[in-house]
Parts: sequence; structure tokens; C-alpha cells
Amino acid sequence: MAKTKELSKDTRNKSVDLHQAGKTESAIGKQLGVKKSTVGAIIRKWKTYKTTDNLPRSGAPRKISPRGVKMITRTVSKNPRTTRGDLVDDMQRAGTKVTKATINNTLRHQGLKSCSARRVPLLKPVHVRAHLKFAREHLDDPEEDWENVIWSDETKIELFGKNSTCRVWRRKNAELHPKNTIPTVKHGGGNIMLWGCFSAKGPGRLIHVKERMNGAMYREILSKNLLPSARALKMKRGWVFQHDNDPKHTAQATKEWLCKKHFKVLEWPSQSPDLNPIENLWREFKIRVAQRQPQNITALEEICMEEWAKLPATVCKNLVATYRKRLTSVIANKGYITKY
Repeated sequence: MAKTKELSKDTRNKSVDLHQAGKTESAIGKQLGVKKSTVGAIIRKWKTYKTTDNLPRSGAPRKISPRGVKMITRTVSKNPRTTRGDLVDDMQRAGTKVTKATINNTLRHQGLKSCSARRVPLLKPVHVRAHLKFAREHLDDPEEDWENVIWSDETKIELFGKNSTCRVWRRKNAELHPKNTIPTVKHGGGNIMLWGCFSAKGPGRLIHVKERMNGAMYREILSKNLLPSARALKMKRGWVFQHDNDPKHTAQATKEWLCKKHFKVLEWPSQSPDLNPIENLWREFKIRVAQRQPQNITALEEICMEEWAKLPATVCKNLVATYRKRLTSVIANKGYITKY
């Protein structure tokens, strides 16, 4: 049963004043908008204790003292991977016997709850410094500069795998009903590798990479698709190309090719997927593809091409328009990975 809202002290005092003035409990309840039984309880309490204040409530004393609460809170703040069992042992050594449930409830009252640790790219100190340096150097760049960038990346999309996610309404213990499950097969049932690019004006070209990509193949993809994408997107003169520090991208031959073609390339910090808005676009794209439920690799490729072409330009524009927020988040997190 849901808890009712506690009456204000002023309402309780008015109930007593009206009772002393000779009004009935029913009349008081109608005037103040409260139940007759509630008015009766207030008056009985006043007659017994001569007060309308809340009285001390009964209940079991807390098993963990305020000092103990500070101790376990400090422990998990220093080491978030501390288990409830470890904390139970710590409390027992301090002379207090508690259960894991008590530890759990105590930490929840302190605003802490157990969550699965987020998987993020491994950042070495050099990566953190580069991440932070990039954010600080570009923090004050005007939005127009980011609108003139073509963002690119490769991604793998599986036929039946983790990309096929959805939520279902189901009853308790019905999680294994066929309607409430997503079928999967070993190794995802096959997958395709895609290269794509986009700008604030919309998606560029999407390419199915049919063989294992090497430097030569990557340069061929750029040769056939980068400039046509820039033209289709009507990029302004002096547009900038972004790609990450994959060895294929940073190979000397690739650098020389880009230089020969006079493409401006955005200097990019390693291990920084959260700085590339195409990662967010891939996520949106994969959800759309999964909703189409392709049943074979051929269908998967066709659906990928269709859904990429249908990505709204407004989604692309919004991803770039909020780029300064990404940089601010990196600075606030001192160079470590952000929510983006």
C-alpha cells in the first residue's frame, strides 16, 4: 500500500482548534479536506499527549553506527570494486556483525548502488593527456568549423547478435517465451564490415568492405568515396577529413596519399571513440537495422544501405551541434572517457 502524505503541523493544529471550538470530527474533516478518521486520530493524540508534534517512532536500532557508515562509504569511494562480502568482513573485524543486505541498504541510503562496470577503451596516461589536450585546444572552435568536418569510421554489424536488441512487455516468469526472446546463433550468424562517413549535413557514402581491409584497400575506398561524399554533402571549401589512428589510417602510404590529394586531416588522439560522433550515429543505425530483422547476409546488406540512406539529416546535425559538450565533458572528466 502506498504511503500517504503527512499532514502539515498547521493543519493538525487547526483540527485541534476547531475541536475545541465545538465542531464535530466530520465537520472538521470537510472544512480541512481530510478524512474524519484522520481528524479523530489527531484529536486523540492531542488529548493523550497534549501535542500535535510527531512523536518518536518505534523500530529496531540501526545495526551500523554513523561511524561505521562513514567507514564503509569511505572504503567503496576509494575502491568501488569492494564487494559486500568484503564490507561484512570489515564490519565484523570492527566488532559489528551485519548481513550483506544491511550493507546494501546502508549504501543505498548514502546514494550508492551496485552497478555493472562500463566497458571502455584502455587509456594509458599518454592517451589521457592527448584526450585532454585535444579538448582544450578545440573547446573554443566555432560550431561552423565542426560543420565542415567529414567524420568517418568502420564498424561490424552482425546478422543475429548483440546489435539485435529490443525491449518487450512481459509477465513475471515469461522471459523465455518465444515472443519475448531474441534468437542468436554462434558467432552472430555472420557479419559484414562497413565503412561510412557523415557530416552535419547528413550521411555520406556507406561501403560494404567484402575482404579483410588493409592499407591499399582503405586508400581505394577513400579514392572512390570520400570526394564524392563531400560533393554530395555540398561541403564548403577547405573541409576537413576525420579518421581515427587505426594502423591502416596512419600508414605512411596513406598519409602521403592524403597529402597528395590535398585533403586536410584532423589530428586525432588515440583511443578516443567518445570524441567521434559517428559512434553515436552507428548506434542509431544499428537499432534501425535490427528492427527490420534481416534473415540472411544478403538481406542484411540491403537493409543496411536502405537504413543508412534514410538517416535523418537532423540527427547528423544535432550530433555535430553538441560537439562542444563533448569537449567540455572530457575536460570535466580530466581526460578520461565520457558518456559519449
